[in-house]
Amino acid sequence: MAFFALIPAAGSGSRFSQAGAPKQYAPLAGRSMLWHAVRAVCVEPVETVFVVLSPDDRRFAEEDWSAFGSRLEPLYCGGGSRRDSVYNGLIATMSVVDADDWVLVHDAARPCLPASALDRLIVSCAGDSVGGILAIPVADTVKRAAKEDAACGGARRVGRTEDRSGLWLAQTPQMFRAGTLAEALRRADGPVTDEAGALEAMGLHPRLVTGSGENLKVTWPEDLAIAESILSARASGAAT
Repeated sequence: MAFFALIPAAGSGSRFSQAGAPKQYAPLAGRSMLWHAVRAVCVEPVETVFVVLSPDDRRFAEEDWSAFGSRLEPLYCGGGSRRDSVYNGLIATMSVVDADDWVLVHDAARPCLPASALDRLIVSCAGDSVGGILAIPVADTVKRAAKEDAACGGARRVGRTEDRSGLWLAQTPQMFRAGTLAEALRRADGPVTDEAGALEAMGLHPRLVTGSGENLKVTWPEDLAIAESILSARASGAAT
């Protein structure tokens, strides 16, 4: 049994505005955001980190990846969706990754994954029959929006308050057997927003492993400042 990581990085980040650069290459703490995401999972027991890129990606080769040596491998087979990129990446690694090996799929836009959360996921799921994901329980009150109010210029209003008990916010990495994940993605019918959803569609129930509030997903430009603060605090020894 071996452990590998796979980072889909073929998208452009449509909700993120950074002049001339896809979101994963946005500068962060002296490196690109993708570099920090790779560093977070390029640790023992992970043998290789596969980064799935768009076939026409030119930025990756311009970055300095020497810190990771031979443990980082780019795959220029990204597709038009997350599902396609992860599936294509899994197929491309079949010569080195066995069906029973573990694959940890991580977001390129999660540069602040704490080592403690990654360790928790691996220890919790290595003996599980399905695998699992990092996630955190919903703490805020959840509102469902009503239909837009045409009389008020399309303003959104609260429709009702949802019961938040039992609700979790999914994070990454998400850790599954390579063969099971590939089969789940192959069968996927409709949008796949995370890998766990594809396994759920097959009737499987991934384990929930408590993640971290620091493991934020950079979605909006202002999230970069938060990520910068987290990484700077770690570098100065103020955070663990």
